[in-house]
Amino acid sequence: MPTYEYECRKCGHRFEEFQSMKDAALTVCPKCGGELKRLIGTGAGFIFKGSGFYITDYRSPGYTEKKKGESGEKPAEKPKPEAKPEPKPDSKKKGESP
Repeated sequence: MPTYEYECRKCGHRFEEFQSMKDAALTVCPKCGGELKRLIGTGAGFIFKGSGFYITDYRSPGYTEKKKGESGEKPAEKPKPEAKPEPKPDSKKKGESP
């Protein structure tokens, strides 16, 4: 619901009223009972919160790596897992001697 600004033509009292767009405009000043004039407001600005509002939020990993390469930086490398030797199964069977 928008906030409307009113000014009394008689006493000059200015105030804001939070009301639905369906509601009729106020006509009587709450201070002196004079006639009100609804002022034209600038409205509220948009507030963007969270991700997804900037073009850089949708950049692909390939683009960012290419851009880093052009600027002289090395692209971030993924850490490689350490190679662990797998245990070999015993080829000896029970009862055999070496």
